[in-house]
Amino acid sequence: MKNITVLGAGLVGSAIIRDLATDFSVLAVDASDAALARLAGTPNVTTARADLSDAASVRQVIAAADLVVCAVPGFMGFATLKTIIEAGKNVVDISFFPEDPFELDAPAREKGVTAVVDCGVAPGLCNIIAGYVDARLDRTDEYICYVGGLPKVRNLPYQYKAVFSPIDVLEEYTRPARLVENGEIVVRPALSEVELLDFPGVGTLEAFNTDGLRSLMKTLDAPFMKEKTMRYPGHAELMRIFRESGFFSAEPLTVGGQSVRPLDVTAKLLFKEWKLQPGEEDFTLMRVILRGEKDGQSAAYRFDLFDTFDPETGVHSMARTTGYTATIVARQVLAGLFAETGICPPEYVGRTAGCFDNLLAEYAKRGISVTETVEAQK
Repeated sequence: MKNITVLGAGLVGSAIIRDLATDFSVLAVDASDAALARLAGTPNVTTARADLSDAASVRQVIAAADLVVCAVPGFMGFATLKTIIEAGKNVVDISFFPEDPFELDAPAREKGVTAVVDCGVAPGLCNIIAGYVDARLDRTDEYICYVGGLPKVRNLPYQYKAVFSPIDVLEEYTRPARLVENGEIVVRPALSEVELLDFPGVGTLEAFNTDGLRSLMKTLDAPFMKEKTMRYPGHAELMRIFRESGFFSAEPLTVGGQSVRPLDVTAKLLFKEWKLQPGEEDFTLMRVILRGEKDGQSAAYRFDLFDTFDPETGVHSMARTTGYTATIVARQVLAGLFAETGICPPEYVGRTAGCFDNLLAEYAKRGISVTETVEAQK
């Protein structure tokens, strides 16, 4: 039985650990005793407490791994991935760090390491879809992704819950959004250009600009590209008020003789408000649209994902769609279905023969459905 080390055992990390443990021996590593305790008694899982911000600790816990899954917070992601690559370990990463992962491409190639980064739902699944469709088209003209993870029950004032740390979510609301228009990268404020979209069974959601294109700006040759995050209507305006009032600022303030960052205080206060409680239902909704040309005809491909909380396993939808994308790709790497070395954004997986079909089949085993609609015109 092959050995996998999973770094991070939070809500998403624990879903990853339990899924992988059905086929592999898994070492779950986290700094939290409480997070590790929740895994007690899980077959094929052993646990280790470690400070994952310390490179020596990371090297120690991954020493025996055939593959590593990195599910640490974004601010730790780049340094942790660097350590994993230096150790010569294949890795699937969902940490969504702000740095450019291609800075680690050369060392990954030198070590012969396969490092699949941004391998969640968005980025992740949407990139895989982009790579898959781009490989089918003769020319890709446009890529659009709408995505959101939301609680089933709307509670004011936030109308939002998250499986991630609030500080990672708030990063989406402060980092300028990069889009591609007429082949040029343009920058818009996060939370801008709100549009309303209707979805059967869900109702009306708002979609706004966020900086989600990431690697696609380098790897997908399409003159128009954008990603928008979806929330219940009114959320974007409330977050803009918070942002413009300074609550999301990372610049320290002196309060009562103490230096504090407003962002840290806001994230701390929002943690209990935004935390999904056990049994609280959520859903994930994503629509990816690609347009281009095939055999002299215009073609449009639309992919729709709608997933909900699983009451049988107690796993939240955002943890399912993020975590299981990572576990499926991890299996593809271990099986040799995906074997490209270097830094590999998920679109590389989508372009690799057999990977997308395998992903859909494995999703189906886990009750996740992605539907495809194809239109072709002269």
